[in-house]
Amino acid sequence: MDRRTVTKSAVLAAALLVAGGGQVAQAQAADDVTLRLPGPTGPHRIGVTTLYLVDRSRRDPWKPTIPVREVMVTVFYPTRTVRGYPVAPQMTEAAAELFKQIDVPVHHLPTSGVNWAATRAHSHMGAPAQAVRRPVLLYSPGGGDPRTMGTGLAEELAGQGYVVVTIDHPGDAGEVEFPGTTAYRDEVLRETVFRSDPRADPELFRTAIDTRIADTRFVLDQLAVLAAGRNPDAEGRALPEHLGRALDLRRVGIYGHSAGGTTAAETMYEDRRIAAAINLEGYLDYPPDGPGQEGKLFPVARYGVDRPLLLLGTDGFPHKEALERSWSAMLAHPQGCTRRRQLNNAAHWVFTDYAAMAPQLQAAGLMTAANRIELVGTIGPDASVPAVRNHVLSFFDRHLPSH
Repeated sequence: MDRRTVTKSAVLAAALLVAGGGQVAQAQAADDVTLRLPGPTGPHRIGVTTLYLVDRSRRDPWKPTIPVREVMVTVFYPTRTVRGYPVAPQMTEAAAELFKQIDVPVHHLPTSGVNWAATRAHSHMGAPAQAVRRPVLLYSPGGGDPRTMGTGLAEELAGQGYVVVTIDHPGDAGEVEFPGTTAYRDEVLRETVFRSDPRADPELFRTAIDTRIADTRFVLDQLAVLAAGRNPDAEGRALPEHLGRALDLRRVGIYGHSAGGTTAAETMYEDRRIAAAINLEGYLDYPPDGPGQEGKLFPVARYGVDRPLLLLGTDGFPHKEALERSWSAMLAHPQGCTRRRQLNNAAHWVFTDYAAMAPQLQAAGLMTAANRIELVGTIGPDASVPAVRNHVLSFFDRHLPSH
């Protein structure tokens, strides 16, 4: 399909209702569609900010010329007021420009016809936080995906009373935008090293997961700095008022998708500061080193864990047999802390913003029905978005009550 041939009238005719208020996909130009994210349903308005964090004890594993490990995070939180604070985009213009150029075949995204920078979130940039200690949730995205594709779920959780910290793992993440250049990095933007399934290369997958776990634990360290009243941002950028006072680090949870789900489960195993975790369809073993071999289980699946872990999958995951081995091992442990749930008529990326976006792309003629089904399943966003939100929210409400 030549996506540049989509006309304005065709795009307008293909407008699709999405969950969260009946908003529609609108034409930005003759062949540009603006996609809509479903809105949060909680009682709190939401503030948002970014933090640039630098771990000087580690080198970047993907670029040896970078002598430190840089991590970008977004913090979503209940705000005291939104008046005078602009609504944030899902992606900045620079990040969106790189995002649309990245060719990750499994996503089947159009190379043109979408104004990715025009999608608005429902959070307000720099708004003051409520000075109330709230549980903290960390989010690790899938391999090759940016943290921005977890915006909808993060906003829902923040609107329900959590502080949510979404993490990009540079070099692994689809795209990452930094505040500026440095003496060791000339680019403001970095793109993913992945162009196919990370598990196809066992050594690459090991590096990715080890790095993600270290990134996540470092982020938790820096949140402790923030909660103590100091500014962890490596450039000293101004923080929203009361942000540190909003963090209750005695109540920390983590959730992640795909490789991020692997990260969530294993990080909880390694770090007792984390009280509960959700693995959204991530493997719990390493890839096999060769044909006919079995991959080694991660320690969390080998030994079990004594804190709550939810394994949430789909019926449409194409590698269920491989996933089943490590999930079954996890569930077999006698501690009884792990539960498993499944979303039906769904596929792997239904846990991300693609759940709402893929149907809009299909309706606009920018994604085939087969590719939409491969990405998120046949389930519509009016069912999938609330289902995922309810699974995640009810789990954390049970184990990390926000009120």
